[in-house]
This record gives sequence, structure tokens and C-alpha cells, in this order.
Amino acid sequence: MNDRTNISLADLDRAAHFHPVTSIHDLEKNGPVIYTNAQGVEVTRDNGQTLIDMGAGLWCVNVGYGRQELVQAGAQAMQTLSFQHFFGGAAAEPTIRLADRLLTLFRETVPGSDMARVFFGCSGSDANDTAFKLVRYYNNLRGLPQKKKVISRLGAYHGLTYASGSLTGIEGYHKAFDMPIAGVLHTGCAHHYAFAKDGESEADFSDRLIAELEQMIDQEGGETIAAFIAEPVMGTGGVFTPPAGYFAKLQDLLDRHDILLIADEVITGFGRTGQWFGCGTYGIRPDIVSLAKGLTSAYFPMSASIISRRIWDVLERASPEMGPVMHGFTYSGHPVGSAIAMANLDIMEREDLPGRAARLGPVLLDALKSKVGDHPFVGEVRGVGLMAAIEFVADKSTRARLPYGAHKIVAAKALEHGVLSRGLPFLPVNSMSPPLSITEAEIDEATTRYAAALRAATPEIEAMR
Repeated sequence: MNDRTNISLADLDRAAHFHPVTSIHDLEKNGPVIYTNAQGVEVTRDNGQTLIDMGAGLWCVNVGYGRQELVQAGAQAMQTLSFQHFFGGAAAEPTIRLADRLLTLFRETVPGSDMARVFFGCSGSDANDTAFKLVRYYNNLRGLPQKKKVISRLGAYHGLTYASGSLTGIEGYHKAFDMPIAGVLHTGCAHHYAFAKDGESEADFSDRLIAELEQMIDQEGGETIAAFIAEPVMGTGGVFTPPAGYFAKLQDLLDRHDILLIADEVITGFGRTGQWFGCGTYGIRPDIVSLAKGLTSAYFPMSASIISRRIWDVLERASPEMGPVMHGFTYSGHPVGSAIAMANLDIMEREDLPGRAARLGPVLLDALKSKVGDHPFVGEVRGVGLMAAIEFVADKSTRARLPYGAHKIVAAKALEHGVLSRGLPFLPVNSMSPPLSITEAEIDEATTRYAAALRAATPEIEAMR
């Protein structure tokens, strides 16, 4: 092999690595940002700069970086049973216990839920693919082969595989990929600040969204609609908390038309909203729940799909005739991932991290509102639990949009000032979703740095208007 030791890591990365969700042009021009280590809520770059990670990676490092309990759980699991597939009824103790724990946790924290089984995968995207397939399988078994369409929402993010990427309602992810696929529809975005009409209350906005959805169902034919998929809080779209009454009215509409509800809790699951699940926060009664990220705090790639009794009973009755359910992945329920997830849940329970998110969420929002809320380009600061957003506008009174990219200037300046936030892809929003283990002092320091970054970015934003 050729000697590569004299090539810089940055140049080697440019020459070898195809990055996800990255501009090839920008990477060639600027090179990668290389990280070397992380501890607690801080990550360190190869140039020695230490940053407060106000994104928890990609909404996922819920217990913080460098938790030795998770390292030890993974190491012990690798020594004991480094791999086992679960095809054909094979099983292993860590995965059995994790499935039981997740079912119990969801049943106990989401009133009115009736969940029956857990299916495991590797990512939030494949969890939503699993849901997409299961609603079709379920209706085929019921003798309703025409009931296959799935409705999502504009601004939704549900992953980037072919089905989950189609469910995603952000145009940039579809460009040149021939998405969305047939059978996927998108209804209005449930974000009051940006999409309500003048003088329209949250309740009135919810009524209008539900009326528009009902019109779509009537036009398509309720007999053709299999499911509706929704994030309790629309994360990547811009941390859109649901307007007043939205989910109660949505649930009633779906029930009337025999339409399943898929709750995408990939971001909101495991404490992010201040409760264990966003379904508990907003009184949602789902038929399928997609989980990932916080399940292992990203120490191992793993997802889970929780299936309701309503669906499971149909699958179970059809089993003698249908034979095996021909869906699964090599790494479904990986015993190492299961052991890490169990240790992760131990930490979350012992340290009451959902309660911590509920307690510190207002601290984060108050800090942002006091430090950047009065800025002329900040239209709204919002959030729930340890999920927060800063939405930028050209004019506060009219809520006119800034040219695309202004919020990314702020995120870039924030990186220079030692704080990681995300410039989101749908609206001009910076998000913050730090590890749930963050302290008040770290919140204060991170928001102070962010405010300084916004001041530094202001001249460049003004020049864009």
C-alpha cells in the first residue's frame, strides 16, 4: 500500500470520505472540521478548540459524552456475546430485557397507550421505513390492499432512506433523488409563528390545519389512506411545538377514518421534552412509535419500533397462514447495543434526566430570550424541555423572511465562539438541544457565547437584506 502518513487528515478526508448531508463544493474549498475527543457537554477539535455542544451531536447524546458506564457495558457485552442475529426466533438476554423494559416504560409514561411488541433496527430512518412497511402489511392482512397512502407534513423530518426520505417534508432532501415516492402526501406545517394567518390564534390555526387535512383525506378517499406520521415536536424543521389542541383534533380525525398514527419520537424520545416520551407530553396515542438517538445516547447505532396491540393482533392472527414476517436487519436488536441501551436507561433513571430537562428547559429559554430575544433579526425564541429554537426574520413586525443562509452565518460564527448550534434546513432557525446532563452554568456560558456570535454575524446578515 502507498504510504499515507505524510498526507494531512484534512486532505485525506477530502480524497476518501463521502460525507452525509454535506456540500461537496464547500468541503473541497474549506476542508472538514475534525473532532478528536469529547467529555460531558464539550467536544474538542484537532486545533485544540473546545466547544460546548448545544446540539448533543444530532439531538442524540442525551447522557453526555464519555460515560464510563456505557463503555463498560459495551465492552462486557462484546466479551460475552459479541453478536447474535434474531432471525427465525433466535434470542439473547440483553435484547429480551430491553424489549420488556421499553414496553413497560412506554405503557407507564404514556397514558392510554396500548403497546404490544418492540422491533429493533439500526437508525431512525430504518425505524420509519419499518413503520412504512408495517402499515402496508397490516392493511394487506386486513383485506384492504388499496389502503396504502401515508400522509406526512411539510417541514417534517423522518430520515433519508427512500421511504423515510419521502416522508420527510423538506424539499432540499428530495432534490435530484426522485422523491417523494408515489403514495406519500404532505399536508400543512404545524408551526403557528411562520404559517398562521394574521390574527389567527393557535386554536384557530389548529382547526384550519385539521380542516385542510380532512379535505385531503376526502379528496384522496379515506379508504386509500393507511397512516399519518408526525413528530410530537418537529425537530429538524425548526423545533415546532404543536399549536393548541392540534394532536387531540388530529387523533379524532384519524380515528374516524381508520387511519393509523405513527409517532416519530426519534428526537423527542428519552427525556428530550421533559418527559420520557413526547407522546406523554402531548397526550398522543400512537399505533407505531419510532425511537432511536436517545435509546443508546448514540453510543451504539440502534433504533426501536414499538407496535400497538391494534396492529399486533392482526399480525398474530394471520401468522399461521402468512408464515414468517419477512422483515428485519442483520443487526436488529444487536446484543451489544441492547446492553448499552440498558445501561443508558439506568443512567437516565438514576439521574432523572427527563426531570432535569423539564427543570432546565425554562432556564435555557430564559437565557436565550434575555440575551438574543431583542435582537432585530430574532423573530421568536421557543422550545420545550431541552429543545430550543431561535427563528430569524428580516422584520419583526411583518415576520418577513431573511434570505436563505442567514441563520447558517450565525451558526458558523457560533462555532468560532466555541459553541455548536445547528443551522436547520427548512426555515432560518438555529436549534439547541444539549445533552440532558448539562448544568445551569454551562447553559449560561453557551448562551453568552451564542449571543456574542450573533452580534458578530449581524453586519453580514444586514448586508444580505
